[in-house]
Amino acid sequence: MKLPELLAEFDDVDPEDALEILMEFAERLPPASAGRSGSGEPTDCRILECQTPVYLWVDLNAGHVHLEAVVPEKSPTVRGFVALLVEGLEGATAAEVAEIPDDFLPLLGLTDTLGMTRQRGFRGVVARIKREVAQKA
Repeated sequence: MKLPELLAEFDDVDPEDALEILMEFAERLPPASAGRSGSGEPTDCRILECQTPVYLWVDLNAGHVHLEAVVPEKSPTVRGFVALLVEGLEGATAAEVAEIPDDFLPLLGLTDTLGMTRQRGFRGVVARIKREVAQKA
């Protein structure tokens, strides 16, 4: 699991720089595989807590997590947060995922920067990942 290493990029940076780092992650979100990208994403993959249409697929292959997501490019903060999780949790075990915090904003230094709606959406993404990994483990 690469998440602790990625979160270290946010250590001791001011909120403006933290947002910039998050938006750089937006460019790193890999495209979803065939059949999962494009129009017509299934509603059961939609993160309802997010105002931005975020579609997330959580797979557990041989005990290791694989995430895929579709997030509009016009929402770089949300896309960056999802990309951070997709990259950071790749290959994680169910036990490692269970240990991640429910609220990442303090780790990113963005608690006071992002509005309540965005915070609720971010927590919804993490909750979905943790719930689906636990169910599939």
